[in-house]
Amino acid sequence: MIRTLLNLYILLLVVDTVLSYLPSLNKNIWALRIKKYANFSLAPIRKYLPPSMPFDISPLVVILLIKILESLW
Repeated sequence: MIRTLLNLYILLLVVDTVLSYLPSLNKNIWALRIKKYANFSLAPIRKYLPPSMPFDISPLVVILLIKILESLW
């Protein structure tokens, strides 16, 4: 059950990443909720990444950390 929740959260992160490339959809209520739930784990990672990077790799870092946690379980 926990693995399923982790995989659903990874899916949420992927959807949030795709939505960031579609600015016309970012004003919808469901898109704002997805961003809110994704920023729960992305915001602390973004504090440690340099702001001058051309791409936001925080979703990749969070997904990697979740997969490491999942493999240790």
